[in-house]
Amino acid sequence: MFNTTSATGTNRAPGFSQVLGGFDVSNYVTERKWAAASDGTQIPMSVLYRKDMVKLDGSDPMLLYGYGSYEICIDPTFRGSRFSLVDRGFIYVIAHIRGGGEMGRNWYEDGKLLKKKNTFTDFIACAEHLIENKYCTKEKLCINGRSAGGLLMGAVLNMRPDLFKAAVAGVPFVDVLTTMLDPTIPLTTAEWEEWGDPRKEEYYYYMKSYSPVDNVKAQDYPHILVTAGLNDPRVMYSEPAKFVAKLRELKTDDNLLLFKCELGAGHFSKSGRFEKLREDAFTYAFILKALGMMTPTTASSL
Repeated sequence: MFNTTSATGTNRAPGFSQVLGGFDVSNYVTERKWAAASDGTQIPMSVLYRKDMVKLDGSDPMLLYGYGSYEICIDPTFRGSRFSLVDRGFIYVIAHIRGGGEMGRNWYEDGKLLKKKNTFTDFIACAEHLIENKYCTKEKLCINGRSAGGLLMGAVLNMRPDLFKAAVAGVPFVDVLTTMLDPTIPLTTAEWEEWGDPRKEEYYYYMKSYSPVDNVKAQDYPHILVTAGLNDPRVMYSEPAKFVAKLRELKTDDNLLLFKCELGAGHFSKSGRFEKLREDAFTYAFILKALGMMTPTTASSL
């Protein structure tokens, strides 16, 4: 994945490649932390922050990311755009919740089908652990997830809206029950392996109990950004649109609720390196605005 020999023939440490722009790895700290889930399971988290900007006294802003489906491992690999936040004093955390594959096959099995709610309660446990240990406060905690991770966002927002300041749900799979009940949708029957077949009563009521669209309540929600792609073959744009409409109807707060549908994109955003960077900039601008950190100088540098 990474070159260990430079163009001049000199060796570099395995696992590292040159990063331009004055990047100095010694400015940053990476940690592995563990949070206790409701059933006692220890949930690993990967933590990144800039050591000269973070106080660890509860005053630091945080972006907590989660996915937790399909046995996918969310490895804590380097991604340059994250440092747009980290270099502003953010703590960036990946919650390796059940439903992913980070801790083996059982980790995946314990976060799917009739155990899917473990994915959501694990994420909540991670958030609570980080707050209790003064990595952030509720007023500074932002969360992010895409696709099945967008389902995660929708579920935890319904379950614990008081726990977060802002949430970004990218192309979120939020109308789980309706979609899984329609076998004419090309991907539905294959997805029964992951979520269950709601034509069976047991799965129907379990999925209905967490499906985000079906559990929006008349309550206060944090600031929320929801994105969609008009040409998305995996999560039809109608799902996030329906979720936003339900939130607009029922939520009792005046916080931001934005819906951004890309007319020229599918499930994986617009193509092209710079288009992806623009999407990241929009997401980060939303987070900064929600935290009251957006200034003309900040906006121009994103």
